[in-house]
Amino acid sequence: MQTTARPPKFNFFPLVVSLLITLATGFVAALVTRPQIAGWYATLVKPTFNPPSWLFAPVWTAIYILIAIAAYLVWRHRDGSTNYLTARAVYVIQLALNFSWSIVFFGLHSITGGLLVIILLWMTILLNIRWFGKISKTASWLLMPYFLWVSFAAILNYSIFNLNR
Repeated sequence: MQTTARPPKFNFFPLVVSLLITLATGFVAALVTRPQIAGWYATLVKPTFNPPSWLFAPVWTAIYILIAIAAYLVWRHRDGSTNYLTARAVYVIQLALNFSWSIVFFGLHSITGGLLVIILLWMTILLNIRWFGKISKTASWLLMPYFLWVSFAAILNYSIFNLNR
């Protein structure tokens, strides 16, 4: 007799923790970013495709929620396997790089440093998608808007780098 594995049960508290971790990462990064928008960032030459400043907060909030849900879906399947441990490690690294970009670009006013961090972030998001996909296809798909937005942000960062040499 063959039995089918049941999907893990929904757990409210771990989902909330995942949301708090990712949203707190974005919130703290925004504390560094926000004061620089009207100051240092306003002095930079930006490309014509630079979005209006008001767009970043809602887009990032939505992306952070998707990231948190993806992490929760992977957490539900935690089993101590190499796949899970690697997925978790890659997730933590990409979240740290995500946070670091704001600190480097806005906090340190380093366009070049920001470009280096965002390239590392972009590569780590790809790895994150790959490793999450080994555990949950849904989780990997939930990271696609993040990957696309960071791809756009990397092009924007590169353009700002070129325009402000």
